Amino acid sequence: MNFLGLFNYWLFIVLMMIGFYVVISSTNLVRKIIGLNIFQTSVFILYISMGKIDHGTAPILMDGDVVYSNPLPHVLILTAIVVGVATTSLGLALVVRIKEAYGTVDETEIHIQDPEF
Repeated sequence: MNFLGLFNYWLFIVLMMIGFYVVISSTNLVRKIIGLNIFQTSVFILYISMGKIDHGTAPILMDGDVVYSNPLPHVLILTAIVVGVATTSLGLALVVRIKEAYGTVDETEIHIQDPEF
Protein backbone atom coordinates (compact mmCIF):
# COMPACT_ATOMS: atom_id res chain seq x y z
CA MET A 1 0.00 0.00 0.00
CA ASN A 2 1.21 3.45 -0.78
CA PHE A 3 0.98 6.52 1.42
CA LEU A 4 -2.26 7.75 -0.16
CA GLY A 5 -3.86 4.37 0.43
CA LEU A 6 -3.28 4.91 4.14
CA PHE A 7 -4.30 8.59 4.12
CA ASN A 8 -7.35 8.03 6.35
CA TYR A 9 -5.26 6.30 8.97
CA TRP A 10 -2.59 9.01 8.92
CA LEU A 11 -5.34 11.61 9.27
CA PHE A 12 -6.72 9.64 12.23
CA ILE A 13 -3.32 9.61 13.93
CA VAL A 14 -2.63 13.31 13.34
CA LEU A 15 -6.07 14.44 14.53
CA MET A 16 -5.91 12.19 17.57
CA MET A 17 -2.52 13.55 18.61
CA ILE A 18 -3.63 17.16 18.03
CA GLY A 19 -6.75 16.63 20.14
CA PHE A 20 -4.80 14.85 22.86
CA TYR A 21 -2.18 17.61 22.94
CA VAL A 22 -4.84 20.32 23.25
CA VAL A 23 -6.52 18.49 26.14
CA ILE A 24 -3.24 17.96 28.00
CA SER A 25 -1.57 21.32 27.37
CA SER A 26 -4.42 23.79 27.67
CA THR A 27 -5.73 25.21 30.93
CA ASN A 28 -8.72 26.87 29.27
CA LEU A 29 -11.81 24.68 29.71
CA VAL A 30 -13.35 25.64 26.36
CA ARG A 31 -10.13 24.68 24.57
CA LYS A 32 -10.18 21.34 26.38
CA ILE A 33 -13.69 20.68 25.04
CA ILE A 34 -12.54 21.61 21.53
CA GLY A 35 -9.60 19.20 21.95
CA LEU A 36 -11.97 16.44 23.00
CA ASN A 37 -14.08 17.11 19.90
CA ILE A 38 -11.02 16.86 17.65
CA PHE A 39 -10.05 13.61 19.37
CA GLN A 40 -13.59 12.32 18.93
CA THR A 41 -13.62 13.24 15.24
CA SER A 42 -10.46 11.22 14.71
CA VAL A 43 -12.16 8.16 16.15
CA PHE A 44 -15.09 8.72 13.78
CA ILE A 45 -12.67 8.77 10.84
CA LEU A 46 -11.05 5.53 12.03
CA TYR A 47 -14.34 3.65 12.31
CA ILE A 48 -15.62 4.90 8.96
CA SER A 49 -12.31 3.96 7.32
CA MET A 50 -12.47 0.45 8.74
CA GLY A 51 -16.06 0.00 7.58
CA LYS A 52 -15.33 0.70 3.92
CA ILE A 53 -14.24 -2.15 1.67
CA ASP A 54 -12.60 -1.48 -1.71
CA HIS A 55 -15.06 -2.11 -4.53
CA GLY A 56 -17.75 -2.94 -1.97
CA THR A 57 -21.38 -2.16 -2.63
CA ALA A 58 -24.38 -1.53 -0.44
CA PRO A 59 -25.69 -4.72 1.16
CA ILE A 60 -28.46 -5.29 -1.39
CA LEU A 61 -28.78 -8.82 -2.71
CA MET A 62 -27.62 -9.14 -6.32
CA ASP A 63 -26.83 -11.97 -8.65
CA GLY A 64 -23.22 -13.07 -8.85
CA ASP A 65 -20.26 -12.79 -6.54
CA VAL A 66 -20.50 -9.31 -4.99
CA VAL A 67 -18.47 -7.83 -2.14
CA TYR A 68 -20.60 -5.95 0.38
CA SER A 69 -19.55 -3.14 2.70
CA ASN A 70 -20.71 -3.48 6.28
CA PRO A 71 -23.13 -0.63 7.19
CA LEU A 72 -22.84 -1.20 10.95
CA PRO A 73 -19.78 1.06 11.57
CA HIS A 74 -21.52 3.93 9.76
CA VAL A 75 -24.67 3.50 11.83
CA LEU A 76 -22.64 3.40 15.04
CA ILE A 77 -20.85 6.59 14.03
CA LEU A 78 -24.20 8.35 13.53
CA THR A 79 -25.10 7.40 17.08
CA ALA A 80 -21.66 8.51 18.32
CA ILE A 81 -22.09 11.89 16.63
CA VAL A 82 -25.36 12.44 18.49
CA VAL A 83 -23.74 11.44 21.78
CA GLY A 84 -20.78 13.71 20.99
CA VAL A 85 -23.03 16.71 20.38
CA ALA A 86 -24.88 16.04 23.65
CA THR A 87 -21.61 15.67 25.56
CA THR A 88 -20.23 18.88 24.05
CA SER A 89 -23.36 20.82 24.94
CA LEU A 90 -23.27 19.51 28.50
CA GLY A 91 -19.59 20.40 28.81
CA LEU A 92 -20.17 23.91 27.51
CA ALA A 93 -23.11 24.35 29.90
CA LEU A 94 -20.84 23.34 32.78
CA VAL A 95 -18.20 25.80 31.59
CA VAL A 96 -20.82 28.57 31.60
CA ARG A 97 -21.75 27.69 35.20
CA ILE A 98 -18.08 27.61 36.23
CA LYS A 99 -17.58 31.01 34.59
CA GLU A 100 -20.55 32.39 36.56
CA ALA A 101 -19.27 30.93 39.84
CA TYR A 102 -15.55 31.72 39.55
CA GLY A 103 -15.39 34.49 36.95
CA THR A 104 -12.91 32.60 34.78
CA VAL A 105 -12.59 29.45 32.67
CA ASP A 106 -8.87 29.00 33.33
CA GLU A 107 -8.07 25.97 35.47
CA THR A 108 -5.08 27.46 37.25
CA GLU A 109 -7.02 30.54 38.35
CA ILE A 110 -9.89 28.36 39.57
CA HIS A 111 -7.44 26.24 41.59
CA ILE A 112 -6.02 29.38 43.18
CA GLN A 113 -9.50 30.59 44.17
CA ASP A 114 -10.73 27.20 45.36
CA PRO A 115 -8.01 24.58 46.02
CA GLU A 116 -10.63 21.83 46.48
CA PHE A 117 -11.93 22.28 42.92
